[in-house]
Amino acid sequence: MENTSHTPAPAPSAAWAIFALALGSFAIGMSEFSIMGLLSEVCHSLSVTLAQGSQFISAYALGVVIGAPLFSLLTAHLPRKRQLMLFMALFFVGNLGSVLANSYHALVLARFVSGLPHGAFLGVAALAAAALVSPDHRGKAVGRVILGLTLASLLGNPLATLLGEYINWRWAFGVVALLALLDVLLIAVIFPKRGDEAVSSPLKEIKALMNMRIWLTLGIAAIGFGGMFSVISYISPVVTYAVHLSHSWLPVILFAFGLGMVAGNLAGGWAADRKIMPAIFFVLVWSIAVLLLFPLLAPSLLGAIVGSFLIGTNLALCAPLQVRLMQVAGKAQTLAATLNHSAFNIANALGASLGAYVVEHGYPVTYTATYGAILPLLGLVIFAFSLLNERAARYRGEPVAPEA
Repeated sequence: MENTSHTPAPAPSAAWAIFALALGSFAIGMSEFSIMGLLSEVCHSLSVTLAQGSQFISAYALGVVIGAPLFSLLTAHLPRKRQLMLFMALFFVGNLGSVLANSYHALVLARFVSGLPHGAFLGVAALAAAALVSPDHRGKAVGRVILGLTLASLLGNPLATLLGEYINWRWAFGVVALLALLDVLLIAVIFPKRGDEAVSSPLKEIKALMNMRIWLTLGIAAIGFGGMFSVISYISPVVTYAVHLSHSWLPVILFAFGLGMVAGNLAGGWAADRKIMPAIFFVLVWSIAVLLLFPLLAPSLLGAIVGSFLIGTNLALCAPLQVRLMQVAGKAQTLAATLNHSAFNIANALGASLGAYVVEHGYPVTYTATYGAILPLLGLVIFAFSLLNERAARYRGEPVAPEA
């Protein structure tokens, strides 16, 4: 089993190492979320419909789902520093391909390649950050890595939208490629070499997955987190068709969404260092509430800004689920951590597909949020099964997670 509770590194070196991880997270977040704000421009440039353009989102998510477990197993024998550099180098290649793509199929392929290292990098980065601090600060450390994702939504996504609107959408992916290359160099120079770091093996990781608590936690992520993506995947048509604003307002709406993600991430990291299961339950209930509220708020400019902020706060689910997996994964720490990001991107694909169903059947575009509320509701059902499983384990006298 990988050791995530050894003596933390000195605070300055740990802080800089976590900064390098957060920068990689920022680049990944900018690549993942910027396509949502650029979707109209990309579709127009490549002469495809919005429904076809949803494949640029789904292809990336599919890459994450496949790449996370595949790369975590193939590189399980490597030190984390080398894993992180390898993943970010491949991410650079995928985004460079997005810059150069000159057809629909080429961009779909480039997006797929970009997604392959996403979950593996973030999963290993979360474990690496947790290993640099004391156990009672793991939630905050994981939250700081995820903060890169939220800042990407807050700053990177609006920047990418502006680049796409006033210059060319390819510039957004060019910026991401440069950030990825910079992060490879930073990890090489800054990230500490750990002599006490235990490496794993594919066989150990796979055997340890025979644990229902891991799969229930992943199920909550894969289903319960999808509601946010059912809305944000179609935020561009929400702004133009529902709020009746010009496209120039989209960066403002995306900034509000990103601000909500920052707030949610901070709250989730704080909650994860306290009680995991109550934190997960509360965020799922909160997600249902804000998704149902969004269509009522969206028709006005102020309401759309507030509603987008509230949708963004759903990211609070990420840190508690990541720490929960650290508690229950046993010897499958790396594979479970990376599978968590596969699960989040299954949620991404589910949310985008649900939104596509709403749009294609002629419902008001704000109904993407109403239908999206179904997903965290199903997440609550899986959460209830997780609690029952935990109680059954206690009844049988089996060891359970300490904060369940």
